[in-house]
Order: sequence, then C-alpha cells, then structure tokens
Amino acid sequence: MSELLEIVMILSFGASWPMNVIKSYKARTAKGKSLGFLCLIFFGYIAGIISKFVNEAYMASFADKWYVLFFYFLNLIMVGADLILYFRNKKLDKKNEE
Repeated sequence: MSELLEIVMILSFGASWPMNVIKSYKARTAKGKSLGFLCLIFFGYIAGIISKFVNEAYMASFADKWYVLFFYFLNLIMVGADLILYFRNKKLDKKNEE
C-alpha cells in the first residue's frame, strides 16, 4: 500500500512539472520563480532516487518495481529542464533591462 501511495505522489508531482516547464518556456522571464525552491525540489528527487538504490528490499525486487524509480528520474529531468529555463529566462530578463 505504501508503494502505491508513493506512486500516486510521484505521478501527482510529475503531472504538474511538464505544465510548469511549458509555462517557463513561453513566459521568457524568471520573475515569479524561486531558484531556491527549484534547487530544493531537484535535490529532493536526487535524495529519493538514492534512497531507492540503498534500500535493499527495493533493490531485491527491482525487476517488479522499476517503474517507481523511472518516475523519480522523469520528475528529476522535468525539474532540471525548469532549472535550465530559469537561467535562460534570467539571462533574457537581464538583456531586456539593458
């Protein structure tokens, strides 16, 4: 049951990240974004991934539960894309101020 709830949590977060990335891409501004928040989420996903790799029970049944780790990586990629867009948009903000 706990694994099912974890999957629901990861999917819920994961569903919002693509929309956020698209919004960041179209907005072309970093205004309203928090670098600290993005970094915290990014490192949180890294910690979640590492926790799976060091969990012996999870790794013993990895063939049956690989999809949980897949969604952690997918979310990490989305947050990473948003981080990249943050820096692109910050650069665009600076250029527009000049």
